[in-house]
Amino acid sequence: MTETTIEPDEATRLRNKVVDELCADGTISSPQIEAVMRKVPRHEFTPNTPLDKAYDTYAAVITKTDEYGVQLSSVSAPQIQAMMLEQARVRPGMRVLEIGSGGLNAAYLAELVGEGGEVVTVDIDPSVTDRARRLLDEHGYNKVRVLTADAAEPIPDLGKVDVVMVTVGAWDIAPAWITQLKPDGRLVVPLRMRGLTRSVAFTQITGEHGTYLESESALICGFVPMQGSTAHREELLLVNGTPEIGLRFDDGLPADPHRLDNAVTMPRHEMWTGVTVGLQELIDTLQMTMAIALPGFCIMAVDEDLDTGVVAPTNKRFALAAVEDDSFAYLVTRRTDDNKHVEYGVHALGPHAGQLADKIAGVLRDWDTSHRGGPGPVIRVHPAGTPDDQITADRVIDKVHSRISLSWPPA
Repeated sequence: MTETTIEPDEATRLRNKVVDELCADGTISSPQIEAVMRKVPRHEFTPNTPLDKAYDTYAAVITKTDEYGVQLSSVSAPQIQAMMLEQARVRPGMRVLEIGSGGLNAAYLAELVGEGGEVVTVDIDPSVTDRARRLLDEHGYNKVRVLTADAAEPIPDLGKVDVVMVTVGAWDIAPAWITQLKPDGRLVVPLRMRGLTRSVAFTQITGEHGTYLESESALICGFVPMQGSTAHREELLLVNGTPEIGLRFDDGLPADPHRLDNAVTMPRHEMWTGVTVGLQELIDTLQMTMAIALPGFCIMAVDEDLDTGVVAPTNKRFALAAVEDDSFAYLVTRRTDDNKHVEYGVHALGPHAGQLADKIAGVLRDWDTSHRGGPGPVIRVHPAGTPDDQITADRVIDKVHSRISLSWPPA
């Protein structure tokens, strides 16, 4: 698309090393994406960042935080950018809307659509769009339209686009993203479902009861959450009313959360399931199995400064957990004798701890026999208000604008 400034040999070497790694691990599979990621100087879009940090294959560069240190904007890791570009299938001549700006991804998209295509990048934060405009202009991508707006609302004069690519974490699917999409277009979005985020590539399907979105792929990822009218915060349940143990719920607290108040006063029930996984094995389908099977699914975190040891998760910041009535439980792991695997166990607290632990162990064993190593659930997006009898699913998650259904594919 453009000639860039002369850059140090080290930047070129590091950029090629990143792309080589992404080709080797299968993240990059198309020659077009390989070419643009070798060409566009990533470090020029992450100013004031050391080269080794700018070219860390699997780490994002944080560009803005609030007064509490919460991340507001970032340049995604090369692995995440390549993964989503592969999902988007952008071709020359296409029109692309990017939601969540920064400059670098818009430059990749501009290279992919070529002179005959169009890229519009939108962000709600004017400091982000100002920065994106400056960086894009400095490197010759002046044809990219940069807009400051809440992209959950329709973009004036945009028309229909071939691809909507959302590069911030979304809890819901804004109707505008669908109405601005061509009938055969693609929506790629990091969608949060029950606290778990997946980069989902959606296409539109017209069925007996109207049009809905259906996933073609869903890949594990993490993103800075969306701001604006579609922003959504998880709700936090402090067990026993103290900040030591927090249970994060993505779609509302249990009906009577105070039933857990005395759970931690009872002995901890511990059991091991016999389910083992390799140290490098992906467990994305295990996470989704628990999110689908357990109505009270949540994420547990422990404040390390207040930790009394009443719970003992393997990862104190992120433990898969569930609540049922007056009891709660969470997953733990331990190394096996060969030191090459870990075994899953369950810790539970409360009057019915043993029953809940048995239920979760059953869910793990079901994953081991039915879903391990297989495809993830099919994700569909139906308009809010769609009747239950028009949705076939193993789990339906109600949002503001949509009903998200999760269905395991037939065995």
